[in-house]
Amino acid sequence: MNFLLRAAFAAFGLWLATQVVPGISIEGAGTLAGAAILLGIVNAIVRPVLVLLTLPITILTLGLFLLVVNAATFGLVAYFLPAFHVAGFVPALLGSLLVSFIGSVLSAITRD
Repeated sequence: MNFLLRAAFAAFGLWLATQVVPGISIEGAGTLAGAAILLGIVNAIVRPVLVLLTLPITILTLGLFLLVVNAATFGLVAYFLPAFHVAGFVPALLGSLLVSFIGSVLSAITRD
């Protein structure tokens, strides 16, 4: 149940990102739900591997390289879903920041 709630928060964040960030578009509600679920899976499986592999550069940049890792995972989801378009690095970065922020705020609000 927790995964579905987080997926719903991610879907809302993705929808908001399509409205606010130029260069991000999602065609259809099914793609929005699929993108939210795939984003959760990628963040659970691929992101930890990327964080581990990029640990030296993350330490050198005092953690700022994690923003690049987040944008890369966001772009990876867009790569796998043909109806989810991200126009480049900056929209991916802004979209990932917005989805993360919305997910964190909504999770904090609904915490028991």
